[in-house]
Amino acid sequence: MNSLYETDHHKWLTEQVGLLANKQFDQLDLENLLEELELGIEAKVDNLENYLSTLITHLLKCDYQTTVLRDTIAAERFPKGWVKTIYRSRNNINKLIRKNPCLKPRIENILENSYPEGKKDAIWEMNLHIPAQCPKLDNSSYPDKCPWSYEQMMSEDWYP
Repeated sequence: MNSLYETDHHKWLTEQVGLLANKQFDQLDLENLLEELELGIEAKVDNLENYLSTLITHLLKCDYQTTVLRDTIAAERFPKGWVKTIYRSRNNINKLIRKNPCLKPRIENILENSYPEGKKDAIWEMNLHIPAQCPKLDNSSYPDKCPWSYEQMMSEDWYP
């Protein structure tokens, strides 16, 4: 027989909130409630990793085009395209942390986990725009570890 947890998640959750509010701890569905709490925390960590990865991708692309390639066309396009994504990523990160301060102590670890994905995406996206006669970017095109601190990346007016 299916439990309410499996058939009507919203109703189950509402019921669990009511039981907690009424201090009816002996009636709680502890196994599923613990799983739900763990999933909720992991979902927030995943969101933060995704936002940081996107921020890192765009900062790496900006850095590469403006300092390595010294691409004047990219420098002109930079404010129009990447600034929006960098701004939105910073905004999403700040909002997520404001709503979930428990993530703050985990930021350095989450940043460390986010960097490889951001680096991989930056390589892939940059290679889309590199002419065929030029060498493609690879894993050695960017540092092994994030070259910027979290505070630096989150500074509103900072760009590499």
